[in-house]
Amino acid sequence: MGQKEFVMQKPEIKIKYSEIILGFIGMIAIILLGKVFLKTDLLFFKLLMGIGLGYGLSRAYTGFAGSVNRAYNTGSTKLMRTMMFMFFISALLTSAFLLKGDSTSYDLWINPINLGLILGAILFGFGMSFSSCCATGVLTDLVTGLPRAFVTLIFFSIGVFIGFPIQNTAQWVINSWFSTPVGEQLEGGVYLPDLFQWDGLGGYIGALLLTGLFCSIVIFLAYSYEKYRKQNGTYLGHPMEQTQDQPEEMDVKRFKLFSAQSYYHFFIKPWTLKQGAVVLSILFTLLMGVTKAGWGASTPYGIWFGKVLMIFGVSPESITAFTKMQGEAFTTPFFEHAASVQNFGIIIGTVFYLLTAGKFKETFLSEMHITKKEVFVFALGGITMGIGTRLANGCNVGALYTPIANFSLSGWIFLIFMVLGGILGNTMAKQMNKR
Repeated sequence: MGQKEFVMQKPEIKIKYSEIILGFIGMIAIILLGKVFLKTDLLFFKLLMGIGLGYGLSRAYTGFAGSVNRAYNTGSTKLMRTMMFMFFISALLTSAFLLKGDSTSYDLWINPINLGLILGAILFGFGMSFSSCCATGVLTDLVTGLPRAFVTLIFFSIGVFIGFPIQNTAQWVINSWFSTPVGEQLEGGVYLPDLFQWDGLGGYIGALLLTGLFCSIVIFLAYSYEKYRKQNGTYLGHPMEQTQDQPEEMDVKRFKLFSAQSYYHFFIKPWTLKQGAVVLSILFTLLMGVTKAGWGASTPYGIWFGKVLMIFGVSPESITAFTKMQGEAFTTPFFEHAASVQNFGIIIGTVFYLLTAGKFKETFLSEMHITKKEVFVFALGGITMGIGTRLANGCNVGALYTPIANFSLSGWIFLIFMVLGGILGNTMAKQMNKR
């Protein structure tokens, strides 16, 4: 995302009022239209959550794909380490709902552990290195890098669609090698609290401690890798992370609520990675509390592709027969499908941040050029990510973040093989760029 506008310049800060006014007017209009025309309160809630997620991801300049790609390309592991912080506090907050309740009454994503999970994670990591985004990142990147994201989204959707029948029928994707009692009642898999039923609090103390241990191991490995890159002179650092870590420059003694400086700090200044992680964790917790389910993003892409096929004359019956899914998944209108509404909200949240920060025009135009070779690369990234999500039963939020926050062992296995896939993909992309 572009960083040329709103640079702090003493003694003044440049502000683009036209974009700011458009941003606030547009947001008010979207919220009012959503409240009036969305059929249920749940759909309206999903829209608001999507807007919040898009705003948080954009303002913190964060994304799940970057946790691997930044480390490989720059040597910085700060995003990966911040993700571990977010995973732990999300699991901690989620336990507040589960501790004294019936965990099976929630739509917990205790995904099966099998060959599909491993292959899907590798494919997903491989694809996100080629497209420089993930399932949620492609939504924010529709605003910040339209050609790349649009090509990726088309082929991502195709990958999800052709992966539906495998996900729904292949036993090596459905059946889990290992299961625990609660996991068996859900999708099949290992639910960490089941391993610590003797701890006096339903297994959640043990599950949280084990989650903290896993997070600590990843953080230790990340620090070790970053140290290695610094010692051999290949550490570059990430420019945006350096900007985010700049100390606060607001002069409290001269503070005025209605001033350019105040506006800069309230609406423009990038959040740190940890600030973004806290916001995303709070939003995730709200999703769990209100909907009794976590955060997913990739399944709607395959549904959208099915809808496009219907526009061109393919019958709903043919689509449902191929995908092995219920017909209403493809016949439900876009703005009556909760996950689609939430994904739409993520795009709106990104637009809102860039407009109110006065960065929209520059950012939107910054990546408009695309070569034929790049089209191929982004298409390959999109389709491998799409297929990977079906094999692994989710993307970086559906197979990684939500399962870990829901105490599923599958999320940690997905992380391991996603990183391996990301290393493979980045290595191949680097070799292709040399040609």
